[in-house]
Amino acid sequence: MTVLAACAAWALVSAGAHDGRAEGTLLAVLAVAAGYAAGRMSGALLPVAAPCVAALAGLALTVAAPELSPGPESAAPLGRAGAEAAVLTLAAGSACCAAWATPVAALRLALRLGTAALAVTGAALGSVAAVVTCCAVLLASVAAGRARRGTGVAGLAVSTALLTGLVWAIAAGAPRGGLGDALAGQLTPRRIALWREALHLAETHPVLGAGPGSFAELSPTSAQSPLSDGLPHSAPLQLAAEQGIVGVVLLAAAFGWLLHALWRSPRPTPVALTAGAALTALAALALVGNVLSFTTVSAGAGLLAGIATARPLPQEARDPDGAVRTYEEDVAG
Repeated sequence: MTVLAACAAWALVSAGAHDGRAEGTLLAVLAVAAGYAAGRMSGALLPVAAPCVAALAGLALTVAAPELSPGPESAAPLGRAGAEAAVLTLAAGSACCAAWATPVAALRLALRLGTAALAVTGAALGSVAAVVTCCAVLLASVAAGRARRGTGVAGLAVSTALLTGLVWAIAAGAPRGGLGDALAGQLTPRRIALWREALHLAETHPVLGAGPGSFAELSPTSAQSPLSDGLPHSAPLQLAAEQGIVGVVLLAAAFGWLLHALWRSPRPTPVALTAGAALTALAALALVGNVLSFTTVSAGAGLLAGIATARPLPQEARDPDGAVRTYEEDVAG
């Protein structure tokens, strides 16, 4: 939580230096903290039911709330990397966590089939990004059953770092090749222009940034479009432009804090790695979209992290031979 407090404090410092508006950052920090606290409590009391309810809530919210769909500025051939994809991704992570948490084989299968249904829902909504991320989370969850926790967490961290480097290279116009060219080919010229303008602002104001909420006023590309939401559609580039290098470092520290919490989690390794995979998929969406500007997504990320790091209350169950097993042993065995 110290990292979240530092994020909020730096947003206020940057806003005070440039007469910016820190409300968006403060609201996102509050949403993550509230979701994390709720997840820790519900995950401790109901380690299986809590992620099940979270997954169902994510599905219902996506279907029943069309305002979650991203606007025209988010449209790109790679799919709508918007709030609906992010919520479905978090729902998929919750369902897979619940599948690993339950000792009932039939329920575990049903929950994994439910995760596949979330991918189908994404396809029905026309979100290719949701299909890709939900399937990725499901596959990662299945693989987590045989993975080492430290290796898995390290792999998630390295993957996120590589994706961030690709986005940064595209914004800088550096030679890429391979995956970088493939990603750039799926993006609209308008989005790449927004990224480059954000990087230029970061180079102009490297420490304090131009001020939270200032990108819409300083971006020519954003100002030329009446449908623009005033965002560069990349979380690290937005923070670099508006809050400087310190803002980017704090964002990386917040993600590192989540991964560290999952590494130290008392929950079974498959649960921790599944949540980590879902949060990494969310980070990938945030690299190429504005998903973190939705309070629902920020709160959902905190909720999933809280559920996956909660210490369930001891639930003793006796084997037929009379041996007493803890909850963790029951799930593992």
